[in-house]
Amino acid sequence: MRENLNIFTKVQVAAPDYPGVPIGDAEYQRVGGIYHSTFMGRFGDAQIGPIYLGATGIASIITFFVAFFIMGMNMAASVDWSPIEFMKNFFWLTLDPPPAKYGLSFPPLWDGGWFLIAGFFLTASIMLWWWRTFKISQNLGMSNYLAWAFGSAIWLYLVLGFFRPILMGSWSEAVPYGIFSHLDWTQNFSLRYGNLFYNPFHMLSIAFLYGSAVLFAMHGATILATSRYGADREIDQITDRGTGAERGALFWRWCMGFNASVESIHRWAWWFAVLTVITGGIGILLTGTAVDNWYLWALERGMVP
Repeated sequence: MRENLNIFTKVQVAAPDYPGVPIGDAEYQRVGGIYHSTFMGRFGDAQIGPIYLGATGIASIITFFVAFFIMGMNMAASVDWSPIEFMKNFFWLTLDPPPAKYGLSFPPLWDGGWFLIAGFFLTASIMLWWWRTFKISQNLGMSNYLAWAFGSAIWLYLVLGFFRPILMGSWSEAVPYGIFSHLDWTQNFSLRYGNLFYNPFHMLSIAFLYGSAVLFAMHGATILATSRYGADREIDQITDRGTGAERGALFWRWCMGFNASVESIHRWAWWFAVLTVITGGIGILLTGTAVDNWYLWALERGMVP
């Protein structure tokens, strides 16, 4: 049984092509052929395809390409259209938001206008993809946990680029599009408002981030460790608890004195992951609007020695 110590899937089932369950009127919108990959079978299901796009999926891809194209052209223009300079400076290239003098008005294209247009198409792409996840879940008769989890990440995205700039009265507060410029914005944002680490919602966000990582790792490790006893058939173990679930529960009671059930661990992990970005978004939204200096805020409340 030593093969169970390997995190990669060892057993691959050679099954016939399966396009998936019928999904009604959207059936014809499945595209692409079906093929099998032995390599991918080591990580998941060996079957690749078919892909379902639908109208919202196609629209999302188009709007994302428009946003990506606008960003790329502006970055290329900033290095005088030189492919060599573009590749050499790629990590430093950026499309910045408009200067503060324009407020919430639409600036000239060369002074932040392209940033707003790119942001519009990028947001449209993300929202269309969210609607796609929602509708696919409905078509398959699933609950919408995945769509709402995705929506929590969209909340943080909208806080950074839409809600907070509006409350601050200037598009200049938005996050630039670029790799290092994005990182610089994050660092400068924390310095500007007295160290974001003293923001209690930032603290919660980090706690949920680490917590969700640990919860998912713990759960995945437990299921892998007890899969030889059938623990990977989790739905069966919820309703008809078998030796796999019993051993996993006993292990965590011995380690921690407490264990989640086969069903509740997924709710724990879902909430921890979702609250990472929800609390993070609240912390960003309060910064500069309700609190100007988190260090002084913490000092007044005895958090700073």
